[in-house]
Amino acid sequence: MVARDYIVLMSIIMIIIMMVVPLPPGILNVLIFLNLSLSLTIILVAMNTKEPLQFSIFPSLLLLTTLFRLALNVSTTRSILSNAEAGDLIETFGDFVVSGSALIGFIVFLILIVIQFIVITKGSERVAEVGARFTLDAMPGKQMAIDADLNAGLISEKEAKERREKIEREADFYGAMDGASKFVKGDAIAAIVITIINILGGIMVGMTVNDMGLNESVNVYTRLSIGDGLVSQIPALLISTATGIIVTRATSEGNLGSDLTKQLFAYPKLLYVVAGFIAIFGLLPTVNPIIPFSLAGGIAFGSYQLQKSLQRSEEELSVEEEEQELEEVRSPESVMNLLDVDPIEFEFGYGLIPLADTNQGGDLLDRVIMIRRQCAIELGVVVPVIRIRDNIQLQPNEYVIKIKGNQVARGELLLDHYLAMSPGVEDESVKGIETVEPAFGLPALWVNDQMKDQAEMSGYTVVDPPSVVSTHLTEMIKKHAHELLGRQEVKSLIDHVKESAPAVVEELIPDKLSIGDVQKVLMNLLREKVSIRNLTVILETLADYAETMRDHGILTEYVRQALSRQMTSQYATQGQPLQVITAGASLEKTIADGIQQTEQGSFLSLDPETSQAVYQQVLEQVSRVQQTGVQPVLLTSPAVRMYLRQFLERYMSDLPVLSYNELEPEVEVQSIGVVNLE
Repeated sequence: MVARDYIVLMSIIMIIIMMVVPLPPGILNVLIFLNLSLSLTIILVAMNTKEPLQFSIFPSLLLLTTLFRLALNVSTTRSILSNAEAGDLIETFGDFVVSGSALIGFIVFLILIVIQFIVITKGSERVAEVGARFTLDAMPGKQMAIDADLNAGLISEKEAKERREKIEREADFYGAMDGASKFVKGDAIAAIVITIINILGGIMVGMTVNDMGLNESVNVYTRLSIGDGLVSQIPALLISTATGIIVTRATSEGNLGSDLTKQLFAYPKLLYVVAGFIAIFGLLPTVNPIIPFSLAGGIAFGSYQLQKSLQRSEEELSVEEEEQELEEVRSPESVMNLLDVDPIEFEFGYGLIPLADTNQGGDLLDRVIMIRRQCAIELGVVVPVIRIRDNIQLQPNEYVIKIKGNQVARGELLLDHYLAMSPGVEDESVKGIETVEPAFGLPALWVNDQMKDQAEMSGYTVVDPPSVVSTHLTEMIKKHAHELLGRQEVKSLIDHVKESAPAVVEELIPDKLSIGDVQKVLMNLLREKVSIRNLTVILETLADYAETMRDHGILTEYVRQALSRQMTSQYATQGQPLQVITAGASLEKTIADGIQQTEQGSFLSLDPETSQAVYQQVLEQVSRVQQTGVQPVLLTSPAVRMYLRQFLERYMSDLPVLSYNELEPEVEVQSIGVVNLE
C-alpha cells in the first residue's frame, strides 16, 4: 500500500472518531471549511467530466462525504448543546440568515431543505433508477452492435473487448448510483431532524442547565442550530447538484461548460426573437422601460456578435480543410497511401447501386457481414474488410471481384429479374435471357416476375440478384482464402489460440517453426478448402513432427491426417458410402517414379507425354462421374497424394484429392472409377 492509501484509511477512521470524541470550535471551523472545499471540488469535477465513467468513484465518494457531513453534524450538535457555541463560522451564518428573526431564519432553512430534498435529490434518484434500468435493457443490443462491427472488420478484438468492458462498467455505475442516491435523500431527512433536535434540545438545555430565559434560549440556540444546518446543507446541496449532473450527463466530446455554450447558443438568430419578446414588456405602462429595453438590446447585440463569430469560424474551417487537402496532396505520404492495396474489393456499375444503398432496400452490407461469419465458421479464417465501391468504368449491371488489386471474377446482374437454374431437364415453357450462373458456371436464365412462378413449378432453382452476387463473392473468397492469409493474420490467429492453449504455442513458436512456416502449412490447407478452425490440433501436430521434418508439404500431409475426422465429415454423408475415383497401381507407380529429391525439397517431374496421359485419364473418369450427378473425389495412397494434387491443381483445382489415411476407418468407401495408365 502506498502513502495515499493509508491517508484514505485514516481519514475514514477519523470520521468515525468525530462522532464520539468532542472537538473544540477551532477544529470544527477547519472541518467545516474542508467540507465546503470538498463539495465544491466534487461539483466542479462533475461539471468538467465528458462522460459519467470518468468519475466512476462518485457513488463511493457520495457515501463517504455523506458520512463525513453527518459526523460533522454530530460534533457541532454536541458543541452547541454543551457550550452554546460551535465556532465563528456557524455563528456568522446564523446571524446572517436569522437577521434578528428566528422564524425567518428557520423558514429560509426549510426552503433550502425543500429544494434539495424534493427537487434535486428526488429527481436525481429517479434519473439514476431509470438510467440503471435502461442501461441493463440496452446491454444485449449494444453487445450485438459490437459483434456486428467486429464481424464487419470495423474494430479489432482489442477494441471490442474494451467496448464490452465499458458497457459492463456503465451498468455497474448506474446501478451503484441508483443505490447511492438514497444516501442523499436520507441526508436531507437527517438534516431536518438534527436541526429540530438542536433547537428543541438547545432551548431545554439553555433553560435548565445554563439558567437562560425562554427568549434568550430561543434566540441563542435557534441562531446556532440554523447556522449549523446551513453550513452542512450548502455542501449537501452542492453534492446533490453534482449527483444530478452526473446521472443526467450524456456522453459528448466536451465538458458541461463547453457543451452548454455551444448547444444553447448554436442558433443565434433565435435570440432576436427573445430580444423582441423582452422588448414588448417595455411597452407596458406599468413597467419601467429602461430594464427590458436594455436587456433586449444586450441580447440582440450578443446575437449579432455570435452570428458573426459563427460565420468566421465556418470560413476558417473551410479554409483549413482546403489547405489540409492541398497539403495532403503535396505531401509524400499521399503518394504512399496510393500504394495500399485492399485485400478484397467488390466494384459494381451504377446500375447496381441499389444493392448497397440501404435507403433503396439494399442489404449487401448485411450479406457481407454474414459472408465473413460463414467463412470464419467453415474455414476458420477472419476475412479482411471487403471494400465495396461503385466504378463508372464498368457497365451499368456489371460487377468485378478483386483479390489484392487483381481481378479474379466478373459477373452481370439484372436487378429486375431472377436467376433460374435448370434441374437438368429443360422446360421450353420457361422463357428468359440465357446466361451462366457466375459462382459455379452452370447454364441459367434471367426470368421476370411473371415467369418466376412458372420456373419454380418446373423445378428450376430461382434466386434473387443479391443472393447471386453474395454466393459468387463467398465462393471467390473460399477459393482464394489462402492468398488472404498473411503473416499478420496468422499471428492474430496464433495469439487467439495462445489465450486458451499457451503450452502448444510456446513449444512450437519460435523454437521449432516460425510464423512464416506455420503460414505456409495453413495456406496449403486452405488451398484445398480444408478448414483451419481447429488450429489447436494443427499446431499440436506441427509440434510433434517439426523437429524431424521441415518440408512444408509433408508437414501439411501430417496435419491432414490428424484432421481425418474433419476431412471425412467434409466429403462423406452420414450413413452413406463415400463414392470415389481410385488411383490405380500404374498411376501411383508413375507418380512415385517421377518424384525427385533435392536439398530444397521434393517435387514431381514427368515428361510431357506422361503428363498428358495422366491428365487425360483423370479427366475421362471425372467427366464420367460428373454425368451421374456425383461430386468426384480422387482417392490415392498417402505417399503420392501431395504430388498428384500438385500436378492436377493447374488443370482441375476444384477436384478433391484424398489419401486413405485421411478417412476414418468406419467410413465405407465405394469405388466408382479407377484411373490407370495403359
